Amino acid sequence: MAFNIGLSGLRAATSDLNVTGNNIANAGTAGFKMSRAEFADVYAASVLGSGSNPQGSGVLLGNVSQLFNQGNINYTQNALDLAINGNGFFQVSNNGALSYTRAGYFGTDREGFLVDNFGYNLQGYTVDGSGNLQTGVVGDLQIQTASQEPQATSSMAQVFNLNSTNSAPVTTPFDATDPTTYNSSTSTNIYDSQGNSHVLTQYFVKTGSNSWDMQVLIDGRSPGDAAQEPPVPAVIPLEFSAAGQLDTDALDAATLPAGFSSDNGVISYAGWDPAGLDTSGATPVWGPNGAATPSPFTVDLRGSTQFASSFAVNSVSQDGYTTGQLAGLEIDDTGMIFARYTNGQSKVQGQIILASFANVQGLTPVGKTQWVQSFESGEPVRNPPRSGTLGAIQSGALEDSNVELSDQLVNLIVAQRNYQANAKTIETESAVTQTIINLR
Repeated sequence: MAFNIGLSGLRAATSDLNVTGNNIANAGTAGFKMSRAEFADVYAASVLGSGSNPQGSGVLLGNVSQLFNQGNINYTQNALDLAINGNGFFQVSNNGALSYTRAGYFGTDREGFLVDNFGYNLQGYTVDGSGNLQTGVVGDLQIQTASQEPQATSSMAQVFNLNSTNSAPVTTPFDATDPTTYNSSTSTNIYDSQGNSHVLTQYFVKTGSNSWDMQVLIDGRSPGDAAQEPPVPAVIPLEFSAAGQLDTDALDAATLPAGFSSDNGVISYAGWDPAGLDTSGATPVWGPNGAATPSPFTVDLRGSTQFASSFAVNSVSQDGYTTGQLAGLEIDDTGMIFARYTNGQSKVQGQIILASFANVQGLTPVGKTQWVQSFESGEPVRNPPRSGTLGAIQSGALEDSNVELSDQLVNLIVAQRNYQANAKTIETESAVTQTIINLR
């Protein structure tokens, strides 16, 4: 009996050494979760029971369980290195076969798909052909590396203050080249359908105590006619209340240039003709540049004021932009992937999802720092990071192994001592048996 007990002890100590050695070997493996050997004692049993004073029959390996406690976050220089700070697993696909990992070594393949260092596709919510995030549609995440198409300006919003203490200019009529014919001016870049930049300039001329004319030119020309010379600006009359607020009702009722209209302070223009300066002849002339024409847009002036302070543009925005090249990627803590372009724009490329399980101990390890679901683990629950009990994504970082080397080295010593002690049990039993054999 003692031989079998000692032999079971040797086997258990060997298993303990194997588990500890595997932990030590993977101390530098990103996303690795250490294991521990769990043992149970063995008692001989019969149909009638083992009695009130049973003798043990040794030890067996009950289970090798993995500890999924958090590893340290180690920051890297790669924006596509990802770490999970909290619960959850990345879901990756190998030609449709799903597995789960905490190792965030990700990059892009030649087609722009996000893949790990084994070529498995990272899963998440994808975008449709229009760039809209399809929440709930899980698929392979892909980065669109093509140039971003330009977008013509269709709306502009502006808030400015005109100085109420200004006097009407003495020099008349208005001349864009003569600063004495207007009180103040400001310029904004707008874009046509091909991404060409054009300069929209507004000149403000005071005409009364609460009255102004806003003279509008695009590229120094009339907005209504690309070839018109000399430039004739579009004149928009502005009225302000005694409290200095823009009178939108007066603007709506004002007589505006052809093609212009106003609705509650939002000025609409039926369209301007984008043009370019043709310098091929002896005299440079403006002519069509191939962009779509007309190009309609709106200008929202609500919130503009006339106070006794210097002229200032408090805010200005417009929705047009030129073509852009992919400049970089950003991933926030909720897994949203943004592509940054050289035109200053950003575009959503998808959203990473995380998977959680009712029993993570039930996951089956398959190597490559990956697990697959099993009957014991239950079905995966997939959601974006930071939803429910799921952790947050940290871009440009990796989760270190959660192995504590000092603990594992102590375990090595304990396992070695256990092995030696069980070997001593076998040696002692052998000596006792030899004594019996030597009886005369």
